[in-house]
Amino acid sequence: MSVKSCEKVEKSQVALTIEVGAAEFEAAIEKAYQKMRKKVNVPGFRPGKAPRKIIEGMYGAEVFFEEAINIAFPEAYEAAVKEQELQVVGYPTVEMVGDCTKEGFTFKATTPVYPEVTLGEYKGLSAPKDEVKVTAADVDERLKQLSDRNTRLVSVEREAKEGDTAVIDFEGFLNGEPFDGGKGENHSLELGSHSFVPGFEEQVIGMKAGDEKDIDITFPEDYHADLAGKAVVFKVKVHEVKEKEVPEMDDEFAKDVSEFDTLKELKADLKKKITEERQKDADRAFEDALMEQVAANITADVPDAMIETQARQFLDNFKMQIAQSGIPYDQYMKMTGMDEAQLLADAKEPAERQVRMDLAVAAIIKAENLDATDEEVEAEFKRLAEQYGMELDMVKKYLQADQVKDQLISQKAVAVVVDSATATKPEKKAAKKSTKKTEETAEGEEKPAKKPAAKKKTTKKAEEAPAEKDAE
Repeated sequence: MSVKSCEKVEKSQVALTIEVGAAEFEAAIEKAYQKMRKKVNVPGFRPGKAPRKIIEGMYGAEVFFEEAINIAFPEAYEAAVKEQELQVVGYPTVEMVGDCTKEGFTFKATTPVYPEVTLGEYKGLSAPKDEVKVTAADVDERLKQLSDRNTRLVSVEREAKEGDTAVIDFEGFLNGEPFDGGKGENHSLELGSHSFVPGFEEQVIGMKAGDEKDIDITFPEDYHADLAGKAVVFKVKVHEVKEKEVPEMDDEFAKDVSEFDTLKELKADLKKKITEERQKDADRAFEDALMEQVAANITADVPDAMIETQARQFLDNFKMQIAQSGIPYDQYMKMTGMDEAQLLADAKEPAERQVRMDLAVAAIIKAENLDATDEEVEAEFKRLAEQYGMELDMVKKYLQADQVKDQLISQKAVAVVVDSATATKPEKKAAKKSTKKTEETAEGEEKPAKKPAAKKKTTKKAEEAPAEKDAE
């Protein structure tokens, strides 16, 4: 193998012209013969026993060329990449140059490589940062969440109303025939949760245990293709109606749900935790806003392959999220009418932002000559073990030291930006003035600044938990 030329082209790609010589090609032809000979029929010879010269004489000297090229190409390409010290970030596109003969062949491989990155401003930046406030209403809302988690469902002998849970059997019919995904047994449906198709839950309200009813439903026009806009009938039977039994909000409640003896102590602890959570959110939003500026300030000809790879990673994360929800990915896509090609297209823009962010962080690491010591890596392992309540050896089993080290170095790069930055107050939204008192509204009230997007961002659809819009 010899590299005839190595040229930079647009979008951080390199075009390699590579020649495979006679000796290398002959070795590849012999491998092709060994691989293909059992599939070649030659009169007078058992399958796989015909000599190479006989086969070439019957079918031509080029009979093994195509397979030999496929065999020789990967090794020649990898050797050329190594020789030229290229940091490849995707698969090459390949074209033959001239004819292939027994003396060998020449091909051109155009491959995306890690781009050259020039840092812009990354120190002394500024971004808005929310002031953390926690009100009594915030604490009450968190108390309500605790109450909801400790609320029991108890059977009642009455008609179902909104907020109740009805245990039902159901089966859907389209033109008198049952359809896929339209049947369920002993399904607990919270009335008013809007987890079933519009109109279904409203018609269960008023039924009681033992009641059976036909429910007429027309699926929305934006439903998946099989049922979009179709009128169906669900046969429903109610087995049980349950209502929520909400605990009293007192000291006994505090003892039941926490380590505290009084409701006052519990409220104080909740306020502290909410404050810490919001401070972390504010810090992360501030960090993200700064890093988005850094990413926007870099100069880099980002290859499409890096963006496509990141978009695919977002999609894989989305698939994992769906799997964790207990719904098969294919079924979810059918239920929601989503298209994978569109998901990938929607992911391109956030993928590009993420790639530029990663390039910016890597450039800062290089510019600041950042590193992490073995002691810092070990301390991080111990922190993770404590955070997740795991044995240290178990954490080390699932995480490689290099992974932890890379993460620590990246955190140091972000810290370089954050520590040198200035936090500003979020801008207040200007009030709209009106000459008519009847048009005066609360538009002049301060509204929270829009939270910047997080660094690890997926498509909008990938961020949303799947809603149960099908009848199971």
